[in-house]
Amino acid sequence: MSTTPSHTPSTTPPTGRTGTVTVLRDVRPWGGERSDLHVADGVITAVVPHDPAARAVGTPGSTDADTAPDAGVVEGNGLLALPGLVNAHAHVDKSWWGKPWVSYGGEPGTQGRIAHERAHRDELGIPGVDVTLAVLRESVRTGTTAVRSHVDVDLGVGLRGIAVVREAAAALGGAVHVEIVAFPQDGVLRRPGVLDLLDQAAAAGAEHIGGLDPASIDRDPVGQLDGLFAIAERHGVGIDVHLHDGGELGAFQIELMIDRTVRAGLQGKVNVAHGFAVGQLAGARQADLVAAMGEAGISMTTVAPIGAAPLPLHALRAAGVPVGLGTDGIRDLWSPYGTGDLLTLTTQLARLSGFRRDEDLVTAARIASADAARFVGREVHDLVVGAPADVVLVDAQNVPDAVVRAPRRALVVAAGRVVARDGEVLV
Repeated sequence: MSTTPSHTPSTTPPTGRTGTVTVLRDVRPWGGERSDLHVADGVITAVVPHDPAARAVGTPGSTDADTAPDAGVVEGNGLLALPGLVNAHAHVDKSWWGKPWVSYGGEPGTQGRIAHERAHRDELGIPGVDVTLAVLRESVRTGTTAVRSHVDVDLGVGLRGIAVVREAAAALGGAVHVEIVAFPQDGVLRRPGVLDLLDQAAAAGAEHIGGLDPASIDRDPVGQLDGLFAIAERHGVGIDVHLHDGGELGAFQIELMIDRTVRAGLQGKVNVAHGFAVGQLAGARQADLVAAMGEAGISMTTVAPIGAAPLPLHALRAAGVPVGLGTDGIRDLWSPYGTGDLLTLTTQLARLSGFRRDEDLVTAARIASADAARFVGREVHDLVVGAPADVVLVDAQNVPDAVVRAPRRALVVAAGRVVARDGEVLV
């Protein structure tokens, strides 16, 4: 049975300003004791026990002579507080969110979806600032405050998608922090000139460059990875490779990445996205590969796909392999599915992983938030002093309850500013 402190669900929403937060009063970080979070310059500066008898400085009725009423104090009314959610694998440049329904008409499989997207993205204005802004706003509404987004870089669109995503993120004024992966969705070596585009993207400030199934797409895993690692070494950027290839073929490519990561000194800067092979391997073979990934400082991201072998989350974490959770595409030309709601996806991750115990459900929540700091270039992303003031409030008894129900986000704070309240985006 859980020993988490009990909580009577509140019917009182958070109150206070919709702008800059100086104090977020009476919240329960990670379901713990009621606390006040003090904020300055978008950073948490103190976490102190909540004193219900104390007057809220700066709120209406306060007699504090030095602080005007409503000066940045937000009342949380005892709601559970989580760090802002981190979408560690998104494609925000691809979405048609907010547009009329688009029926999928492509062939099955990765190749078919690539071809379908290439044939129809222009007619939908993809990539475009308006659609990218729409999907980012939806993400903010449901509590995501930081995103690692793969952005297509190819011979048709060049680097335009990166500029689009940066413009859309800037329009939200800090409501969501976005890191870019320059992503070769149509292949690297099989499309001459793509390596040059990735090099240009890295030189222009993309935080990471991507790859895609070096064996099954480019048919040259050594060549693709050598090209990617050369760019990463030259510009000091990270590498994030989509790897759908399963079984021993996928494991072989991960081993190639392990070797190159160590030789290039890129520990902590290489990620394997999807990595279905890791979940498919058994026994000692899986254990050895996971251990080698941990020693090389390689991370993984998953989108918790239905039907795929679940990743061995506990083994990965025990080996020091960071794991992030992402939405993948959100209502795009690959698939009509996806809402951008990472907390709902956390529920799916927990169910697919067979999680039932409280501690496992808390692990799922951490994967979707605090433990994903490195995927968005942060040292810390948590409800602690020194962390960005990214906070999500939900009406839940404890963290396990929040994971299994994914309740409505009552309040979303990003960089010390209220950006969404009761399902309404305020930016």
